[in-house]
Amino acid sequence: MSYQIRTFGDPVLKSAATPVDDIDAKVVRLVDDMFETLYSLGNGIALAAPQIGVRKQIFVWDLGEQPLVVLNPEIVESSGEWLYDEGCLSIPGLYVEMLRPKEVLMRGVGLDGETIEIEADELEARLFQHEIDHLDGVLMFDRMTPDQRKAALAEFRSISEAPDAPVPERRRLRLR
Repeated sequence: MSYQIRTFGDPVLKSAATPVDDIDAKVVRLVDDMFETLYSLGNGIALAAPQIGVRKQIFVWDLGEQPLVVLNPEIVESSGEWLYDEGCLSIPGLYVEMLRPKEVLMRGVGLDGETIEIEADELEARLFQHEIDHLDGVLMFDRMTPDQRKAALAEFRSISEAPDAPVPERRRLRLR
């Protein structure tokens, strides 16, 4: 089953997700549905459960090598800095240059119940940080200074007013 993506303004996106305590058939089905939703969109690389209205600490991702899932993830180490245009399925059409750690070590639980640790850098590291933010009820706007947030919200409102219009390059905000 494919879900509709919750977008900015939906209160579920501002709520912290709860840990997954029991990996049962419902959780496995939810993960399958999350992948189906992600693939149906055609423009995303990852999806957190709150983005489909489910307040559980789960996210899925696929960078083209193999689909992966993690439950109850946390960043346990980070280092470096990397500036990159970041987008979000829940804030469609807006890409903002954001600074985040370049390398991370993420720890969580796989669907088999075993602890997993993944060292990642650049895009995958950013993906982990972005999706864990969703699990904590944090959006890209929350990571900006007040002036950056004001400019980004104004740009997002203009995108939202014309959702079928092509997104020109100027939609990629440089907010340093």
